[in-house]
Amino acid sequence: MVTFEEIMEARALIRNIAHRTTLMQSQTFNSISGNNVFLKLENFQKTGSFKIRGAYNKIANLTAEEKGKGVITASAGNHAQGVAYAAASQRIKSVVVMPETTPIAKITATKGYGADVVLFGGGYDDAFRKAAEIRNSTGMVFIHAFDDPYVIAGQGTIGIEMLEDVKDLDIIVVPVGGGGLISGISVAAKAIKPGIKVIGVEAAGFDAVRKSLDEGKIITVNTANTIADGIAVRRPGDGTFSLIHNYVDEIVTVTEEEIASAILMLLERAKIMVEGAGAASLAAVVDKKVLARGRNIGVVISGGNIDINLVSKIIDKGLIKSGRKVEIKTILRDKPGQLRDLLDLLASAKVNIISVNHNREKEGIELGFAQVDMVLETQGRNHAQTLTKMLKEKGYDVIPSF
Repeated sequence: MVTFEEIMEARALIRNIAHRTTLMQSQTFNSISGNNVFLKLENFQKTGSFKIRGAYNKIANLTAEEKGKGVITASAGNHAQGVAYAAASQRIKSVVVMPETTPIAKITATKGYGADVVLFGGGYDDAFRKAAEIRNSTGMVFIHAFDDPYVIAGQGTIGIEMLEDVKDLDIIVVPVGGGGLISGISVAAKAIKPGIKVIGVEAAGFDAVRKSLDEGKIITVNTANTIADGIAVRRPGDGTFSLIHNYVDEIVTVTEEEIASAILMLLERAKIMVEGAGAASLAAVVDKKVLARGRNIGVVISGGNIDINLVSKIIDKGLIKSGRKVEIKTILRDKPGQLRDLLDLLASAKVNIISVNHNREKEGIELGFAQVDMVLETQGRNHAQTLTKMLKEKGYDVIPSF
């Protein structure tokens, strides 16, 4: 178990190491959710996530003998960077085992902080087993990503900061992987304000904590894929499960589409880049998984270490979903001026043309005709529908993508 006193000790220890991150209110998310939403921006923390808090608290509390052996951990990325940074600050050797699927940005950052990186397996659990093998053969000290009292206490300092900044918070919403973050926050928050509600958010494919609570015992879920790699944990820890059972009020899940939408919304509306795990908590609020109205809700944005290639895909998908990016196919006579006339119509409708493919050789196209495939940027779904209607009225046989 972890006590509030231990969290306060962690706070004093990490005070000059971890940033006290902003608790920012968002009118956009207030309006969407019908609540007063405050974002705890741990994506602006050192190493890009909250993990430095727990990692430093653990490593700084090692004995001189333990520090001499070096430290090893397994992580999907954020804990890896926290351990690497903390170990370097204490002049300790560190080895990090990361899944082979870890985004390049997180691997590069971890190496940049001074750790030796070993890539192994398809997920956290595979990396954990490999790290255990290395620990057994070398004698290095294992720094668990979540199931450790010092790590949990370090993460709990977030709860103290949130309630100091906004004393009348009614609910705190926290992303959940192995459970270290929500365990620490819930212990701290309920020690300060016993009536506060703490809600955890899991990715739908990695809902091990929710299922474990339902079954009354720890459950391991089958492997799934998620863009929220920071909370892609198949099994909660023994210690974290006990704390969650005692202190957390509810666990909800969000889909991949909801997470992606929240990432895009944070980027476009709040100008904040957040990773999938960090956006999961906001997704639960804006998609009404958290049933509340007119309440003060603290939302933990746990990290911002996202692969830029993934950001590009999310933006693209989001534009398509909102109708701001559409594909249109039509058939034209293969005569001079036909394509120009079509493009003039699009320009008059205030449509931005991203690409045009004019194909007269495609199978199924009659001689003397050509198929035109266009990707267009519109002002939204209504604009796209108006455009399609106009083209049909002008005699074009249009096939839209929406």
